[in-house]
Amino acid sequence: MDRPPAATLMAGIPATNKTLYRRIRFLVGDPVAVVETPVDGRAQSTLILRDIEMERARKKARADRIACPKDFAPAGGLSGDRETATAQAAAECLRRAGVRRVVADRSLPLIFAHLAREAGIEVVCDTEMGVMERRGKDDEELKALRHAQEITEGAMRMACEMVAKAQERADGVLLHGGKPLTAERVRTAVDVWLLERAFANAHTIVAGGPAGADCHNRGEGELRTGEPVIIDIFPCDQETLYNGDCTRTVVHGKVRPELARMHAVVVEAKAAAIAATKAGVTGQAVHEAAIAVIKRRGFAVGLPAEGAPDTYCAMTHGTGHGVGLDVHEPPLLDFGGPPLVAGDVLTIEPGLYCKAIGGVRVEDMVAVTAGGCENFNRLPEGLSWA
Repeated sequence: MDRPPAATLMAGIPATNKTLYRRIRFLVGDPVAVVETPVDGRAQSTLILRDIEMERARKKARADRIACPKDFAPAGGLSGDRETATAQAAAECLRRAGVRRVVADRSLPLIFAHLAREAGIEVVCDTEMGVMERRGKDDEELKALRHAQEITEGAMRMACEMVAKAQERADGVLLHGGKPLTAERVRTAVDVWLLERAFANAHTIVAGGPAGADCHNRGEGELRTGEPVIIDIFPCDQETLYNGDCTRTVVHGKVRPELARMHAVVVEAKAAAIAATKAGVTGQAVHEAAIAVIKRRGFAVGLPAEGAPDTYCAMTHGTGHGVGLDVHEPPLLDFGGPPLVAGDVLTIEPGLYCKAIGGVRVEDMVAVTAGGCENFNRLPEGLSWA
């Protein structure tokens, strides 16, 4: 006989708690609680939130019942503090349902656990609750991620062409509009482009020359001809909260042979990783497919040893990560990476980094399927964008 569903509790602020937001698909900036209790053999959900949000929640939120704290006021009344009042109401909702044990996810605020326990309810943390649910994206999420990546690619094309089509000063510094083209100017252009399309941008990487040898160096100062410029853009759609994530490397002017070779190997490694990606394959196996190419082509893997020469050139990070409501979320494509599941959305982003030259990274976003993966990217992979 099937066991009845367990009572569960999720709580927090959906605008910042992405697992909670995904559960209810309703954006609000105040504390809420989602209480699920067994009713006639199935889980019935109650969303508790501010009274002024109830009408909007009834139209949009994913919950069986919409309530406010005063609907579950305990005998001693509600606190004047919103978070405390919501936690009191959640505990009272559970108590009235006869719940003596509730399961919560890793993000539950301590005040909700504390007040539930004060009401005589045991609170158990399930560290994996919500993790796999977030990994396996549904059709609505996949649509949002495709759109986010499409917009990200638009910003990327604009930024790469801005660098590639710049004028060149006699000393090799790039000029745009008669003024030196800096990493900061490119970032600002990306920010504005995305803002006009209702996307909020994080800290775009525009790392030119030696700065690109550090894979997470944001970059600063003047950009120069002949040097690789890593551009990594990962903005958030302000309507859906889903993220894009794309990296390309652009070179203004002539591409040196050693740089062209680095780029060719990175693109080959990316193709090998994408070919290895499908449900059931581990994140480690995808990473190993990428680094096998890197090693076979004569490059190193891992951070340089102390005292290593500036010519040391290696892939110094994993092959990618999950992406969704957060830019970085499970699973990792690295050693120890878990089996992939259909609906995982991943970045595939091998790179090579050398202090003497700079860095090259090329990144696509893919959705895992039973037999392979769907690549969301349509942009070219090359170094020349003029």
